[in-house]
Amino acid sequence: MQGALKKRSKEAGALDSLSAREREVMELVVQGRTSKEIARVVGVKPATVDTYRSRIMAKLDVPDICGLVRFAIRQGMLTP
Repeated sequence: MQGALKKRSKEAGALDSLSAREREVMELVVQGRTSKEIARVVGVKPATVDTYRSRIMAKLDVPDICGLVRFAIRQGMLTP
């Protein structure tokens, strides 16, 4: 239990390191939106969305989109 709390606290700190735009993109990514869809929503090119996604994953230390979804669930951003 103690380890899980420490992990969640560490993850919350990592989440705070994201910019507002990165959080917006992350929320759309974990909802299953494509880069093209996200690009239309936020008004950038799909390649820019891919760059945001890479930066988000690096900052949160997750290896893939599945890891990003698990992270979002643990942080209460998404319900399973």
